[in-house]
Amino acid sequence: MYVPLLDLKAQYRTIKEEIIRATLEVYEEQRFILGPKVEALEAAMATYCQSEWAVGVSSGTDALLIALMAAGIGPGDEVITTPYTFFATVGSIVRLGAVPVFSDIDPNTYNLAPETLEDRVTSKTKAILPVHLYGQCCDMAPVLELAGARGLFVIEDAAQAIGAEYRGKRAGSMGDFGCFSFFPSKNLGGCGDGGVVTTNRKAFNEQLRILRVHGSHPKYYHEVVGGNFRLDALQAAVVLVKLRFLEHWTQARQNNARMYRMLFEAAGLDGLVTLPAETLGRHVYNQFVIKVPDRRDALKAYLQEQGIGTEIYYPVPMHLQPCFKDLNGKKGDFPEAEDAASRTLALPVYPELTDDQQAYVVEKIRAFYST
Repeated sequence: MYVPLLDLKAQYRTIKEEIIRATLEVYEEQRFILGPKVEALEAAMATYCQSEWAVGVSSGTDALLIALMAAGIGPGDEVITTPYTFFATVGSIVRLGAVPVFSDIDPNTYNLAPETLEDRVTSKTKAILPVHLYGQCCDMAPVLELAGARGLFVIEDAAQAIGAEYRGKRAGSMGDFGCFSFFPSKNLGGCGDGGVVTTNRKAFNEQLRILRVHGSHPKYYHEVVGGNFRLDALQAAVVLVKLRFLEHWTQARQNNARMYRMLFEAAGLDGLVTLPAETLGRHVYNQFVIKVPDRRDALKAYLQEQGIGTEIYYPVPMHLQPCFKDLNGKKGDFPEAEDAASRTLALPVYPELTDDQQAYVVEKIRAFYST
């Protein structure tokens, strides 16, 4: 049996006609950059994410970058974040000349451990950048309390967590900014790069819109230096179609997560393999990540031989990346992040995954650990 990590073709087949119709409208209108499609998506995303405003941008990475810029983050400023994340989280901080200050993660959720944050704050700290990893929100109440007490910005990296909830609030609606990605593998993905920034503050909404067009306001007049962070209308059209199906797909991912739990228990693996924790509200399962006792890389290779796609998110924590060597990170600095990097493995969880495919995945994991 073949079980890919993600099957976008299966999703496309269910909405093909609507996608084609939506993109043809853009071709007929010949308005490819910003415009009415982007405005419609911004309004829909703001509503879905429970935010006052949403600003379409060119990628999830640029969403992080422009949010940091709107917060005035610059050379020498410190931003507290996690060492266990996709590169863009930290790369965006460094690109502005700011300094990432790492704090270790919770071993159950893989998100920032709030109890580690206060000791990381200095006079140079300007923001906290929590990541809602794998589809589950970070424990935000302590983060927001600390930020409020110290006068810090909170920028949520919600690229993997659209629709996730914490105490009834949606990812991206709790901090000063929420940053989302429409990369094709996301729960809400486009046909290329794209993203959006959410905010509840009018001044930030206006600043984001100026920064995404090179800092121009009015046109051709520049009081600040921005960038080319505009969202394509074609991507907006595609995401608008997919947004109508997002709740259905999210429920399918959650059903697949429940099926995995039953299958792992039936196989006698629930005490051996650590399954994702659901402790902080609505988990939308961008990834279903297990933690294995040992031989993670051998398990990944074995599953690949059996036709099962998996991925390691992420094999090298940010404090150990060669390009950040000037931060003087070393092994042992953040033991929970390093443990996760060495023992976690993402299994297929996409909405169109069948029960038979899931049973095959778990059976092959059982076979591996029985040898």
